Amino acid sequence: MSEVTACPRSVVADTIMRTIELGVTITDAAVDEKQTTIFCRPVVRDPRCPDCGRDGAYRDTVVRPLTDLPVAGYPLVLQVAVPRYRCLTAACGRMVFNQDLGKLAAPRSSTTRRCARYVLRRLINDRTTISAIAAELGVSWHTVSTIAMQATAALIEAHGAARLDGVRVIGVDEHRWAPRRRGTEGFVTLIIDLTPVDDGTGPARLLDLVAGRSAAALATWLAEQPPAFRDQVEVIAMDGFGGYKTAATDELPEATAVMDPFHVVALAGAKLDLIRQRIQQATCGHRGRTGDPLYGCGAPCAPAFRCSPAANRHGWKRCSPTTTTSRSR
Repeated sequence: MSEVTACPRSVVADTIMRTIELGVTITDAAVDEKQTTIFCRPVVRDPRCPDCGRDGAYRDTVVRPLTDLPVAGYPLVLQVAVPRYRCLTAACGRMVFNQDLGKLAAPRSSTTRRCARYVLRRLINDRTTISAIAAELGVSWHTVSTIAMQATAALIEAHGAARLDGVRVIGVDEHRWAPRRRGTEGFVTLIIDLTPVDDGTGPARLLDLVAGRSAAALATWLAEQPPAFRDQVEVIAMDGFGGYKTAATDELPEATAVMDPFHVVALAGAKLDLIRQRIQQATCGHRGRTGDPLYGCGAPCAPAFRCSPAANRHGWKRCSPTTTTSRSR
């Protein structure tokens, strides 16, 4: 009579957590109120020295903590027991080295490679905030931000100059990373390909991120690009920042610099508010109050136009002191 046999616990755990794919096997686990901890070790020991390529002698083991994908709604930390070896080759300059865990995590990284891919999916596909992802993983805001920036730079480098092919219209804007570290500017310049939007073939796409918000930041990036790219750019859209206009004029003299629609409407709305406030003071002698005609038309004329896609498509709805329009939600 055949007997029912069971798989070893490590096989079951490795299958559920898919740790074998990372080159490690689970040896133990623990849970607390804040996170799940899994203890693991490499499936196969590899004593080869990264410099000379010869096998070294086992010295000791060090534990490397790595943040992995969350499990059952709790952050997960892998405590990896990494063998450390001593190189026996006299001519080799390396005395002690850790076993390579390149399949599991990048050098000096605090997260696994699949955790970095998870961060990108949450940011790009799910449009989740960095703060929310940091809470899911149980790490700091800056850790997630660093992962995103490094992954973005790697993607840009992988595509190379080919990502610039056919780019005729580019957009430039600034973005502030917050919270920022003390002593850092916190701003980056975004360069966007607006050609698909102009052609009606698709959404805009990110071309690059440049540290800083200045004429020098944009001018340096433009100067580093191939001449063929600079020659093919016909239009560069930006906000009202003079630094970007200066850089565009110097580096792309043949391109037409324009202001993007968002900032055009924002400036127009601001000027309209100034005119309305001036007429209000001249007419009534005080700031706008409930019941004043100009105060009543301020809300529908400005925020409703700026925020409503229908208003942007069909133009301004006539607004006079006698017009009564409900405040936009």
